[in-house]
Amino acid sequence: MASALLNIVRLGRAGLVLALHGVRFVPKGMTPPLPVRLAILLTAPLRLVMLPLQWGRPRERRVATALTRLGPSYIKLGQFLSTRGDLIGPDLARDLAHLQDKLPPFSEREARRAVEESLGDKLEDHFAEFGPPIAAASIAQVHKAVAIDKATGARRTVAVKILRPNVERRFKADLDSYAFAARLIERVYAPVRRLQPTAVVKNLAETTQLEMDLRLEAAAISEMADNIRNDRTLPDGRFRVPDVDWRRTSRRVLTIEWIDGIAIGDQAKLAAAGHDCKALGQTAMRSFLRHAMRDGFFHGDMHQGNLLVEPDGTIAAVDFGIMGRLGPSERRFLAEILFGLTTRDYRRAAQVHFDAGYVPPHHSVAVFAQAMRAIGEPIHGRTADEISMADLLAQLFAYTEVFDMQTRPELILLQKSMVIVEGVARGLDPGLDMWTAAEPIARAWIEDNLGLGGRVREAGEGAELLGRVLADVPRVLLQAEKAAVSLADMSRNGWRLDDDTVSRLAAAQGRQRRWQTRAIWVGALALAAMAIGTWVG
Repeated sequence: MASALLNIVRLGRAGLVLALHGVRFVPKGMTPPLPVRLAILLTAPLRLVMLPLQWGRPRERRVATALTRLGPSYIKLGQFLSTRGDLIGPDLARDLAHLQDKLPPFSEREARRAVEESLGDKLEDHFAEFGPPIAAASIAQVHKAVAIDKATGARRTVAVKILRPNVERRFKADLDSYAFAARLIERVYAPVRRLQPTAVVKNLAETTQLEMDLRLEAAAISEMADNIRNDRTLPDGRFRVPDVDWRRTSRRVLTIEWIDGIAIGDQAKLAAAGHDCKALGQTAMRSFLRHAMRDGFFHGDMHQGNLLVEPDGTIAAVDFGIMGRLGPSERRFLAEILFGLTTRDYRRAAQVHFDAGYVPPHHSVAVFAQAMRAIGEPIHGRTADEISMADLLAQLFAYTEVFDMQTRPELILLQKSMVIVEGVARGLDPGLDMWTAAEPIARAWIEDNLGLGGRVREAGEGAELLGRVLADVPRVLLQAEKAAVSLADMSRNGWRLDDDTVSRLAAAQGRQRRWQTRAIWVGALALAAMAIGTWVG
């Protein structure tokens, strides 16, 4: 009860701040549930009083100011909701797209203490030079420093990322409030349940939890480095990540190679340095799609501030706090959608929604293909700069209610990231044809995973599974034998069972052993048939 009251107080404070800044979080045309209507009614006088103070201020500025005043977790929530036009309405989603994750830095004294507590010893034992903060966000801030290799004496310029003091406690409290609000809205307002607000909050909580352990960010950098090791041989593969200094990395401190480059959004400097902006835009887009579809592991925050262009034209990414993962089914979904829309195979694009379980089976594939055609057909015959990934996602969201589509939490970050990367790529080349850029990546994935090579690999995986099952048969039989012995021992030493009960138990166990053995062999033979069928087919 106390926890519920505390959450209500926190949410009430947030609502008050939003009202003071004239922010409306209920989409136009939506009838909110009773508690929300009461809150709107109670804050109406306050909004009227504050209205003159908001005149002349752009709406997105008011939203950004309100969320910044509410604190770090609200900034993260705003960024997270910026892709959920279906949940908060397209107008507010567009306003939130302008929200920047920037806060005043914490003091150098606190930064020093954090380094010394996390890494041990004095700060000077780890860094020969340690500069003031160069960037500060909601969760951490970054310092430029110089590290010296004790063995060789070599000096290296590094970037040191440090978590904000007490940031974990603040996020936990606010996330509890979000979860409370999500559960309440699902309970009292049935239409919103298909959007799964509790799953959205859970996804946000998991994402921020990962961000607040900088060892995991270091591991993400290392994993992506392994994934893209051979990509530089590709014509559009000039994309890299910084090296990690593991000796100077802990849960609250991350040290990585300092990247000297031009911010990818500074086109004047890029042009002056002789870089091909159109080629950079294509590299950014194709790198992201390659990471998402081929590797199932992608940078979830590839905005202009996190991408630097090195002198040789390589794009170097930084800030790996938000990473996304896609399983095989999600990767197939992405590839099939992109490929279906670019090739105008709307039936195929629709069918993959049903195969993945995104559209309930009581709907018609043909009717959903018709909806996909309504989304995809306007792409063709229009110039590249008239086609927007963000607009297409908004159109797809518009059909989710018609076809009872459930929100897929694993795709939320992908949707957000695609919109961000589209903005980066279009900033470099307004005429970039998104579909021409995406088509070879989607085609390569389909050929590799659904073509002959993919089928051979699946057959190999099936054979491997068959081998494991067959190898496990003796162990299963041995366990069944031990169970029989244990039953006999209990009967002799601990339990007093009559002869008829013992006979019936023994007979039942014998039948169970026979059926277990038969089931194992039937399963093994079925797997063998599947593997052979795959090879022959």
